[in-house]
Amino acid sequence: MSENAACVFCRILEGHEKASFVAQGSDAVAFLDLHPINEGHTLVVPRKHTTSISEVDEVAAVAMWSLARRIAAGLRVSGLRCEAINLFLADGAAAGQEVFHSHLHVIPRWQGDGFGIKFPPHYGAAADRKTLDDIAARLRKQIS
Repeated sequence: MSENAACVFCRILEGHEKASFVAQGSDAVAFLDLHPINEGHTLVVPRKHTTSISEVDEVAAVAMWSLARRIAAGLRVSGLRCEAINLFLADGAAAGQEVFHSHLHVIPRWQGDGFGIKFPPHYGAAADRKTLDDIAARLRKQIS
């Protein structure tokens, strides 16, 4: 067993835990969430263990997104209840990440399904343009 034996997703990828696979690629795989929000809730996981999305290499990140897109399209025509799709990635404990192997949720949705993302009371107020420009410059400097 690998050095990531404590990681349930690594154990699934190594065949030590069961999973209901939807798709498997060389860089990313997709399997149904054991605790689904709605029927068809799928997790897209890079094969290589990484805790954060920023650690996922470019090839695996593209593979994850491509697989999520294909699963979203499949959910819409699967016969499962699905009026819409949420793609959700929690990156870090403060964002709600519970399994610390980066993963992307593909969640089928419908009006009144009981799931949602709660926005804070201040959401909706436009930010000051200078503040936005300063933040954008700060981020550009870090990603260039």
